[in-house]
Amino acid sequence: MAENKANHSNSKRAVQTAAQAAGLPGSASGAAVLELDYVTKRIGGKTLVNGLSFQVGSGEIVGLLGPNGAGKTTTIRMIVGLISMSEGDIRIGGSSVRKQFESAIRHIGAIIENPEFYPYMSGMDNLKQFMRMEGGVSEARIREVSALVGLEDALHKKVKAYSLGMRQRLGIAQALLHKPKVLILDEPTNGLDPAGIREMRDYLKLIAEKEGIGILVSSHLLTEMELMCSRVVVIQEGKLLAVRTIKPDGSDESRQMSVSLEVTDAEQAAQHIAASSKAELQGNDADGGRLIVKLAREDIPAIVKRLTDAGIGIYRIEENKATLEDDFMKWTGGNRIA
Repeated sequence: MAENKANHSNSKRAVQTAAQAAGLPGSASGAAVLELDYVTKRIGGKTLVNGLSFQVGSGEIVGLLGPNGAGKTTTIRMIVGLISMSEGDIRIGGSSVRKQFESAIRHIGAIIENPEFYPYMSGMDNLKQFMRMEGGVSEARIREVSALVGLEDALHKKVKAYSLGMRQRLGIAQALLHKPKVLILDEPTNGLDPAGIREMRDYLKLIAEKEGIGILVSSHLLTEMELMCSRVVVIQEGKLLAVRTIKPDGSDESRQMSVSLEVTDAEQAAQHIAASSKAELQGNDADGGRLIVKLAREDIPAIVKRLTDAGIGIYRIEENKATLEDDFMKWTGGNRIA
């Protein structure tokens, strides 16, 4: 028992350490609606998920990323109660999956793989079927969630006439009917064309904002995850590898950033930057006329003025920003995602 508690404590420290190593927070910014606490899954002596801990806050979209065989699907199946945990616990809306399963699972809405419906029935009739099974759901709620996912004008149509994107949105509407606190989506944009992917992204952002739901999304589209999510959790071999917060451009004007300057005289520009307290010179290519400078976003105008006042022409300023794909390859050693 003492050993388990020690392992538990070590796991929490590991979560914090991994997050700190990435320079990012390891927990949700808002009230946590989904909490994984040292979750482990073993099958036949093989550990598929190993001491995994992270949180999802209300109103935020969190991406779950990892290479093939990282344990993403196993993690999702444990969250929704399809398979049991070997160790640890999951809390949904404050209720323990281990000790209060019915209460915990009531707070979950999920689409694992593809949503299935009766094709010969209309969208409204399919949602009414779920309404009768769930209880406590009104037709007003059906129309509310249908409007939220943009299907209010298609509810009378038979599902067999729906496009793939419409069926995905109908699945999300069904998952939202009972007002869950957490929405779990496994590859929600799989098979959609670019327009459908963008549409799905916009609807998920709207749902998180309007319903205050925490959304956990597993996907292999890194660019899309970067546009959609407020944070991503990266796992490999069942362990937490990294947590990255994704901020909209310009949301934090005081953050330090790296920029590349292309100037007329790199050597003279380097001297002026070295003498400035607002910037740090990180690289100097005198022959190529390029400088790499670290500074706060709000200090860029002052540096530009300092250089132009010194008679140094500036051809180009670019931010040296690592993409989520760059970071993913670095964290996983270039392993292929899934």
